[in-house]
Amino acid sequence: MRRTLTRADFPLAETAPDQVQGARGKPLEALTLEAVLQGDVTIEDLRITPQALLAQAEIARDAGRAALAENFERGAELVAVPQELIMETYEMLRPGRVKDAGVLRERAAMLRRDYGAEKLAEFLETAAIHYQRRGLMPG
Repeated sequence: MRRTLTRADFPLAETAPDQVQGARGKPLEALTLEAVLQGDVTIEDLRITPQALLAQAEIARDAGRAALAENFERGAELVAVPQELIMETYEMLRPGRVKDAGVLRERAAMLRRDYGAEKLAEFLETAAIHYQRRGLMPG
């Protein structure tokens, strides 16, 4: 069982490099220039993982940075979401882009259903409520 991380563990690459892995499971120490030149390291090995983002969230929360921790948690959910869908959703969140709160709620339901992105879905649902209250969209 992994222990809870604290601000003393920041930065993980220095304090616990054995806990830092790429998407294909390669440890940080395997990500060398030589390995890249030999073709043993691919872009997948360099991509951030949900586990790394959740670890950063733990550290941020311990440091009293709850909002930052929530951002890391939503980011962990986004790792599995296609880039095009992320950009469409970002565009939808820009004030005045969506005229109906139902569109944001539908996107939230799809992200929750198709990608298990619960925190992101909650964020979109909250945005829909606030946009309506501020008169940025009718219904």
